[in-house]
Amino acid sequence: MELRSVEELMDLLYACRGSWGAPGLRSRRVDLHQHALQTAALLRRRRPADKELQVAGLVHAIGPLLRPGDESSHPECAADAVRGLLGERVARLVREQHRGGLPADEDLQHLRQADEEGRTVGFDAGVLEDWRTVLELVAARNSRLGAVD
Repeated sequence: MELRSVEELMDLLYACRGSWGAPGLRSRRVDLHQHALQTAALLRRRRPADKELQVAGLVHAIGPLLRPGDESSHPECAADAVRGLLGERVARLVREQHRGGLPADEDLQHLRQADEEGRTVGFDAGVLEDWRTVLELVAARNSRLGAVD
């Protein structure tokens, strides 16, 4: 499934409410919706100017909704779904975030750390609607880059 609009992505992220999964290297189950918001909020605090990294934190856990039951393919499925809309960098971060053992660049290290902390830290990470503008900004930037290529 390839997401074609921010609205489709928002619908999918809203569908994460009440869905439980174990995204990441640990098997602890989390509410995917709250986990996505917390991961993105942690990245926003640490890297406020890096919207693509924040968005990667927001969308990294959508794989279980796209391909239920097949945990090994969740990162690839999520990356493929967002690549066209949000760009190659976001897709790469989503795809590689759960691959243990791979050398991690600084962005991937930040994402992995926020993912892990987003499982344990109980704080109010806001609401999904707060992220619509950021998603639209990243999608618009990606469409302009695609038009230049």
